[in-house]
Amino acid sequence: MNNFKQSTIYQIYPKSFCDSNGDGIGDIQGIISKLDYIKSLGVDYIWSTPFFVSPLNDNGYDVEDYQKINPLFGTMEDVEELIARAEERGMGLMFDMVFNHTSTRHEWFQKALSGDKKYMDYYIFKDGEPDMPPTNWQSKFGGSAWEYVPSLKKWYLHLFDVTQADLNWNNPDVREELKEVIRFWKEKGVKGFRFDVVNLISKPKIFENDTIGDGRRFYSDGPHVHEFLKELVADTGIEDMITVGEMSSTSLEHCVKYSNPDEKELSMCFNFHHLKVDYKDGNKWELMDPDYQRLKELFETWQTEMEKENGWNAVFWCNHDQPRIVSRLGNEKKYWKESAKMLATCIHMLRGTPYIYQGEELGMTNPGYKEICEYRDVESINYYHILLESGKTKEEALEILGQRSRDNGRSPMQWNSGKYAGFSEKEPWIGIPVNHKYINVEDEDKDEDSILNYYRKLVDLRKQYKVIQDGSIEFLFQEQTEVFAYKRSLDGQEVIVLNNFSAREILLAEVISCTGYECLISNYNRGKLEGDWKVLRPYESIVLLK
Repeated sequence: MNNFKQSTIYQIYPKSFCDSNGDGIGDIQGIISKLDYIKSLGVDYIWSTPFFVSPLNDNGYDVEDYQKINPLFGTMEDVEELIARAEERGMGLMFDMVFNHTSTRHEWFQKALSGDKKYMDYYIFKDGEPDMPPTNWQSKFGGSAWEYVPSLKKWYLHLFDVTQADLNWNNPDVREELKEVIRFWKEKGVKGFRFDVVNLISKPKIFENDTIGDGRRFYSDGPHVHEFLKELVADTGIEDMITVGEMSSTSLEHCVKYSNPDEKELSMCFNFHHLKVDYKDGNKWELMDPDYQRLKELFETWQTEMEKENGWNAVFWCNHDQPRIVSRLGNEKKYWKESAKMLATCIHMLRGTPYIYQGEELGMTNPGYKEICEYRDVESINYYHILLESGKTKEEALEILGQRSRDNGRSPMQWNSGKYAGFSEKEPWIGIPVNHKYINVEDEDKDEDSILNYYRKLVDLRKQYKVIQDGSIEFLFQEQTEVFAYKRSLDGQEVIVLNNFSAREILLAEVISCTGYECLISNYNRGKLEGDWKVLRPYESIVLLK
């Protein structure tokens, strides 16, 4: 189960996956009901975002109790059944551990608020005047990263929402508490863990103002982060399990260390640099056209350097925090099917472990919400008001949210063309795109040429060919901005992967000789290729094996 190089991982956002009890909210029994579908994709692990007890201010990433299940999603018996039923089908469950912070409703924080010194040291409290935060650091969700508690005459750090208080990992008691959480779920049969923003857990000893940024340079990949991870992994016995760390604003050098097996930290890392190539001046809330040359350079740097240093990437486009990739880098109108398949090929043939986010395998798009009342995400609602205050019109602010909001990835899974897309019998907690009439599992399952069936082939190819699992990588056509191409090589076998990121035909700078090559997969269903070949069709993707 832990051969992550040949594995593909499927991510579920439970709230939006499948509603089994008709309350408009996805739940654990809903996931169980769809396990045969997930298995049909050929994936090896299911990563679920948190369904622990939580006030859901950040949709479960504000955990109130790490060992209890939110009744909104089900019971502990449901979770145990999910783990067992998945295992029967040869799939392991990966649970999402939010260890940088807890909800302010967590018992530990409530005790801290009462003045209990033991639990105050579980968090990061600083003395200060009510109108003077300890530093000028900014929360990831906007505003100050500090909140004042009048009864204590202290400020606490929250790098995310004000209801998500950062834990003090310098306290060994905190680390021991979190190890117990891992042991608890490991005992239940969980086969892997995803660690949320785990590179932020080590804060500096001295807190100071950031004169050139928002403070992240002081706590990203912090002073003891590697030491803390080594200890967590060793003391919980998860070294041989599949683990992935979500790394916020990280560096290549640190990710090499996090994922190099010799370091005994994590199996692999998520980094997000490639998903910022359409941020104007690095600002998520300023729109610009994607910089494809930059995208290529980032992939090339991370892929080649991680290979050289024996690190390992988690490779992905989508997750619960990202807009839908076909709306972002593809062409959701004229070349919806072609561009969705092309983007899938880009990722699944890379060196690394591919992740599929629910609905990505269908080519699901951004939902196209028109009013702020349709949004549910705390970050999006906060930034809508920040954008208005900065001088944007309502229309401009909504256009930005329409492209950037995390809710773009959180609309319900589209199972069929029915009223609520087969997700629920009741109006869902968040709106469903009208295109579920033709973008849905039921219709795509029957269509041999569908995006869904294309994903199944990609997952199968990784299992079949060791060159895709573990081959070296070399990038081709670097100077042709809209061509993303590379070669994988292992033990005399070669795979050439060609992708066109544009809506026009591209003449390759050099001729590709197809002699001796077999076409493994093509989004234009090209048959046998012979002789020389030089033209890529709009959003064309092709994989050749020799």
